[in-house]
Amino acid sequence: MRYEKITNKLFIENRKRLTKLLKPGSVAVINSNDIMPTNADGTLRFRQNSDLFYLTGVDQEETILVLCPDYPDKKYREVLFLRETNETIATWEGHKLTREEARSLTGVETVLWLSEFSRLFHTMMVMGGVEYVYLNTNEHYRADVVVESRDARFIKWCREKYPLHKYERLAPLMAGLRAVKSKTEIELIQKACNITGSAFRRVLKFVKPGVKEYEIEAELAHEFLRHGSRGFAYEPIIASGANSCVLHYIDNSATCNDGDVLLLDVGAEYANYNADLTRTIPVNGRFTKRQRDVYNAVLRVQREAFNLLHPGTQYFTYHREVQKVMEAELLRLKLLDKTDIKNQNPDKPACMKYFMHGTGHHLGLDVHDTGNMFDKIKEGMVWTVEPGIYIREEGLGIRLENNVVITRNGLTDLMRDIPIEAEEIEELMNSK
Repeated sequence: MRYEKITNKLFIENRKRLTKLLKPGSVAVINSNDIMPTNADGTLRFRQNSDLFYLTGVDQEETILVLCPDYPDKKYREVLFLRETNETIATWEGHKLTREEARSLTGVETVLWLSEFSRLFHTMMVMGGVEYVYLNTNEHYRADVVVESRDARFIKWCREKYPLHKYERLAPLMAGLRAVKSKTEIELIQKACNITGSAFRRVLKFVKPGVKEYEIEAELAHEFLRHGSRGFAYEPIIASGANSCVLHYIDNSATCNDGDVLLLDVGAEYANYNADLTRTIPVNGRFTKRQRDVYNAVLRVQREAFNLLHPGTQYFTYHREVQKVMEAELLRLKLLDKTDIKNQNPDKPACMKYFMHGTGHHLGLDVHDTGNMFDKIKEGMVWTVEPGIYIREEGLGIRLENNVVITRNGLTDLMRDIPIEAEEIEELMNSK
């Protein structure tokens, strides 16, 4: 692994928290992700199932965690199943976890090979007092899953083999647990944010008229990798000129021109945890008056959004309040007038012409992390705060995004040390 070893106390505690939520007489099964194919014999880089990582810290394919808290034999109440390695696998794919290494990494005492899963699981299901079976799925309000996952195949197999058990959804329980971060998790997200900040400062020295967006992407990638990140937390948005108005622009192929702004929506991954930064900078190192006016308007909205985000707030109520702040800034910029406000549809406020996305989202093991957006915001959650103004007729888009931890009295900005003031950005871009 590239990252420093995470204490297994994190994973032990996470499993204890989940076990408390299970009904009496339950078993829960959490599968690793598949290695996904590309074409011919190619594969995508492996990305672990976030729930399995949260509960074990295992970053390896063909892994299953089984939790059966009421099983008569205590040593089988937590069982980790691993792919058994051999000389051929070691030669072609490299080292795989031994049982001893897995015990140390996860804190799970009983580690078995995957070949032993069916026999033990069958014993649990028919002799272990199991009535409820918790199975996992990728339930996310933005998800549109069209590929049959390892979890989906397991659900099909399990329900066919054991049709009379009572099946439960594991995903809502995991979402609630993962939404509130522990101290260790926040430290890992902070590390991802620090790496991202280092890369942003590097880019400030690199950007100038004539560079390609993908050259900037390369600078970011280099800085991420040399600090122990596996790379980008998500497909990076390197959007110059009119591209800055395309919310999910990922082509990153255009030339950065004199007089344009450059919108950077990028984040480093570290130990499977993610950062999510957006900054907008002038390609030539100096904002025009119009660019600066719009930039400072977005910055004022972000700072007011910080003040509005606290425990007990419901996200959609918070977002509507941010929209009101944005409305005032758009009036000041003369992008809206009082007639627009008077005639607006309450379900589609006038500000959405220039600020059409949400103010933020949960952040953690996934960039758009798990958590119910209708629940009240709680202490320990990590959110993004990312207002923006997109003026397509001017080819000018500005977004600013920071990652924050919700605290008892407000929030802690994990990106407080990353330059954001227009003056500081100009100073850094023009210093030798």
